[in-house]
Amino acid sequence: MRWIRAAGRGLLVLVVVLTGYVASGARADDHAAGGRGLLTLATAGDLTGYLGPLLQDWNRAHPAEQVTLVELPDSADETRAQMITDLREARGRFDVLNIDVAWTSEFAAADWIRPLPRDRFPLGSFLPPVVDTATYDGRLYAVPYVTNAGLLLYRKDVLAKEGVPPPRTWAELERAARTVAPKYGLDGYAGQFLPYEGLTVNAAEAVYSAGGTILGDEGERVTVNSNAAREGIGFLARGVREGWIPQQALTYKEEESKQAFLDGRLLFLRNWPYAYAAASAEGSPLAGKVGAVPLPGPDGPGTSVLGGSNLAVSSHARHPDTATRLIAYLTSEPVQRQVLTRGALPPVRAALYEDPELVRDFPYLPTLRAGVLAAAPRPKSPRYDQVSLVVQAVVHDAMTGRETPEGAVRRLARELAALSGR
Repeated sequence: MRWIRAAGRGLLVLVVVLTGYVASGARADDHAAGGRGLLTLATAGDLTGYLGPLLQDWNRAHPAEQVTLVELPDSADETRAQMITDLREARGRFDVLNIDVAWTSEFAAADWIRPLPRDRFPLGSFLPPVVDTATYDGRLYAVPYVTNAGLLLYRKDVLAKEGVPPPRTWAELERAARTVAPKYGLDGYAGQFLPYEGLTVNAAEAVYSAGGTILGDEGERVTVNSNAAREGIGFLARGVREGWIPQQALTYKEEESKQAFLDGRLLFLRNWPYAYAAASAEGSPLAGKVGAVPLPGPDGPGTSVLGGSNLAVSSHARHPDTATRLIAYLTSEPVQRQVLTRGALPPVRAALYEDPELVRDFPYLPTLRAGVLAAAPRPKSPRYDQVSLVVQAVVHDAMTGRETPEGAVRRLARELAALSGR
């Protein structure tokens, strides 16, 4: 899944294109320096331009250990493909990788990234659930860098006029989406329902919120065949069938769904905090009209999937000691503060969510903290890319009416079992 970013690309792509990467001949010289020296950091496109200044600060303080930023495409699938191509080469370009949290298990199982020493990082200072996304088979293979949890955005001006509180349960969400939204010319509810990683996330959240799971034991056990999974997928399918999820939402990714909300077409939207920040920003047509609460579930607050990214070191990294120290720098509290204030990305440091100044400037932080603490990672599997493709395809068929929720769950169980060889 792509990393969650605020709108507005900086000039980093231009910088990367103009400067390029150090020639391969220079790379051979770097190996002689041992554990410290030049690095490259590969990431998906930095749409807010915050990362370049952070690395410039590092480069000024470490002139012999300069870091070159390489920006890959915005598309998560393309980013992952380019990273894997590089990691499979014995002398790939990338040393440190900013990877989606769902890729850690896959990359670790393939020996593309190296285990990291836990004692080099203050993991106890991080929000507890995020650390689990960086481990595989009991070992630390990455360090949490940014986190995320899905939120329910809503038109608080509309609900206030109707005297309706923000929904805590699916039933309350459905009722307002069916009865309140049409009175104001709005569609009821949308998430990210195009068949891509975002649909895997939305489907997992529905299953988790109902008390179910998809896989267990690092992907070795299929657990999706449950009443909870049928209830969760049924919630999404019912919304489309009954019309309070519009057909157009079946084409939405993050940006399309955010824009529909900003355009005043939706009463409720499941999205990441960056969409709340965009809707609330000065100049937004919805400034002052938007609220955010945890995702609802069948009987109360539901469960979000953890989003965000982790920093990992390539197994072929030229200077692993510098790479480890760079990760420690990027996850330090001062830099994590800038990740939020410059990049509008949720930090992994727990203390920042209770900082009065930050809460004043980012009022959704307490809600986001609650969402992260109650969140769960996507299904862990060395074959996560294939797991995600199966979930996307099957759940999309259920939402479009080509499969019943009961049939979808049975099919999920079969196809996921085939992936695990069971």
